[in-house]
Amino acid sequence: MTSTPSVNKRIAEELGVREGQVQAAVELLDGGATVPFIARYRKEVTGTLDDTQLRNLEERLRYLRELEDRRAAILESVEAQGKLDDALREQILAADSKARLEDIYLPYKPKRRTKAQIAREAGLEPLADLLLGDPGQDPQGAAAGYVDADKGVADAAAALEGARSILVERFSEDADLVGELRERMWTRGRLAAKVREGREEAGAKFSDYFDFSEPLTRLPSHRILAMFRGEKEEMLTLTLEPDDEPADPAAGPTDYERRIAQRFGIADRGRPADKWLGDTVRWAWRTRFLVHLGIDLRGRLRQAAEDEAVRVFAANLRDLLLAAPAGTRSTMGLDPGLRTGVKVAVVDATGKVVATDTIYPHEPRRRWDESIDTLARLAKAHNVELVAIGNGTASRETDKLAGDLMKRHAELDLTKIVVSEAGASVYSASAYASQELPDLDVSLRGAVSIARRLQDPLAELVKIDPKSIGVGQYQHDLSELQLSRSLDAVVEDCVNAVGVDVNTASVPLLTRVSGIGGGLAENIVLHRDANGPFKNRKQLKDVARLGPKAFEQCAGFLRIPNGDDPLDASSVHPEAYPVVRRIAAAVGGDVTAVMGKGAVLRGLSPKEFVDEKFGLPTVTDILAELEKPGRDPRPAFKTATFKEGVEQLTDLKPGMLLEGVVTNVAAFGAFVDVGVHQDGLVHVSAMSDQFVKDPRDVVKPGDIVRVKVLDVDIPRKRISLTLRLEDEAAGAGSGSGGADGRRTAPGPRRPQQGDQRGGRQGQGGSGGSGGQGGQGGRGNRGGRDDRGERGRNDRGGNDRGASRGNSPAGSGALADALRRAGLVEGDGGPSRGRR
Repeated sequence: MTSTPSVNKRIAEELGVREGQVQAAVELLDGGATVPFIARYRKEVTGTLDDTQLRNLEERLRYLRELEDRRAAILESVEAQGKLDDALREQILAADSKARLEDIYLPYKPKRRTKAQIAREAGLEPLADLLLGDPGQDPQGAAAGYVDADKGVADAAAALEGARSILVERFSEDADLVGELRERMWTRGRLAAKVREGREEAGAKFSDYFDFSEPLTRLPSHRILAMFRGEKEEMLTLTLEPDDEPADPAAGPTDYERRIAQRFGIADRGRPADKWLGDTVRWAWRTRFLVHLGIDLRGRLRQAAEDEAVRVFAANLRDLLLAAPAGTRSTMGLDPGLRTGVKVAVVDATGKVVATDTIYPHEPRRRWDESIDTLARLAKAHNVELVAIGNGTASRETDKLAGDLMKRHAELDLTKIVVSEAGASVYSASAYASQELPDLDVSLRGAVSIARRLQDPLAELVKIDPKSIGVGQYQHDLSELQLSRSLDAVVEDCVNAVGVDVNTASVPLLTRVSGIGGGLAENIVLHRDANGPFKNRKQLKDVARLGPKAFEQCAGFLRIPNGDDPLDASSVHPEAYPVVRRIAAAVGGDVTAVMGKGAVLRGLSPKEFVDEKFGLPTVTDILAELEKPGRDPRPAFKTATFKEGVEQLTDLKPGMLLEGVVTNVAAFGAFVDVGVHQDGLVHVSAMSDQFVKDPRDVVKPGDIVRVKVLDVDIPRKRISLTLRLEDEAAGAGSGSGGADGRRTAPGPRRPQQGDQRGGRQGQGGSGGSGGQGGQGGRGNRGGRDDRGERGRNDRGGNDRGASRGNSPAGSGALADALRRAGLVEGDGGPSRGRR
């Protein structure tokens, strides 16, 4: 589908780039090129638009094309009705959003017979026009002339009711007025929540919204989604209040009613029809405008909340996928468990499963020494270097087991790391796992996944539906299409940023490569199995159904280490190999003479190698790649060291300094694993001495951080942490915020003041595990931010409880983090009730 100049121009203005850049990108996208390919290999064509700009361009292009399609359909519909004049056509063509377009179309939209239509059929429109145009008329007297029993108008009252219906519809279908009132209500309105009668106990997780009101423009996404969930679960009643202050019926018409009256020249000047017209305006506002705008603004709130939630999820997913890989090192995966034992899987440097077992070191069997002997035997037999421990039930006990193993068998030189097992059960029960590991029991596949995700998080996590990895907030409440599209884009960008070894990659990993879908990925693997490893990129053209276009899109992202051509192991695209040959010739050698030779390459001028096809940006990229061929953009692998003797919640004391790993980042703060089963919460107010708008500006999932314990609430299993190591730990009077730490009369949050004050007033606000602390919790509404998340209770397959069945507390990494932080209730307590 082509893109109109007006669409390209609008996108260019929004992105702050030239229209020609947009046109070029659109043509490439329409021609089947992917965003990673365009961003990496077509910089000259697009004027160096990066992948973020291209993703935004792609999203806006989709929206604006949908808008154009809808515009064409509306023009056709109105023209078919014989009502399309030049003025209306111009108005429709000028509409710049779907909402505006629908406002204009509303009077012409086919609808069921309304009271207004029935009144028009009864001949009452002249009466409505008469009273609106000449308020000096007496309504009763004028209406008497329209009484007609045959037309269903029994008396003057019925005639006036019909005339009012006509005017109410006319008022409420004025596009300009509707748009104006919508924006006024958006900027001045509030969302209010009340607990439903008798639902206080059942809806305790939504207690921060039992008596709540906040301006629409200040509501953060997680709070909006929490309240909508509370309404969906029939715990809360939500109301959109048009103004900052409740309307007083005795005070006369509201500003909204006055604006409607002004629009249609209605004013109370003591004329006979003025009161009737005023009542009509009031009726129109309360029965039509308020209802219609309420639906619109609820949709707008949800859309804004979903957009932000998707953004958070996508950003966290990107960080998780691009986490540092441990690399090609023999690894032992331990999937912790109590009664059912610890599942053990050893994979070699390539990820191949070489051994499995099940040990029972914990309650109730307590075969500790036997378990260590088994692990030592497996580690020695397979030259294990790393021990990956899942962070689920019995994780800390199993971590201690691994530590004892290392002490007793120092000669093995092992390193232990606790890794996220989010989504492992989804993989274990998947069709792909059954195909990949057909001889392994489902329970052992989880241990394999844990080991492999330490070796290469990206290669392993692409086997799981991104939604099931669960590093978002309220993902089960979000639009399936929007979430999937966004997360798929993140996975595609990450895979292509790193590159893929075509001779070892799995089908799911190959599927995410630019230009390759599921069918081609399977064909590549079948060809590899039948003919042996690929020796050069040219052999990719021998794969069934991999034509010239697919080769162009994928070749630069598929790597062949130790192949026929050293360039095949780099990100240099085959189409640019002639440029490399010219570079090599310029230094008097072959390709190997320049690859990895930084001093030689830095002495060259990129401009010397520019030609008609390859401009300065591409040549500069080629020289950078030659300097560090096949470089991995991911960070170097390192591990956190949990403090000895701190293994459970009761070991924590306020004031302790600990090292931990950021497990997830939400809009209200970050969860940190400090090795005690429950993740602690660093509230946004405790992240920096400066105002923090987005927690991800400070930390990202996988970051290793130093934190101080501010408060520990053992009964509720909550840990409050701070990144500001100079903060004082909680003393008497903090951590509970009065009776229960909640504001008794919640009001609007003042973002900067509140967020900063909350961390300092007795550290209550940053007592993030619910924000229940200090000064009644008034500082930053941490309680509302975080306790709203307690309403998740999502069921799903991504928290490993799905296949083993037990915890109702939620699914996904965020649910795990919330549960371990004590922010959601489950039947398993600190061990999340999985087994």
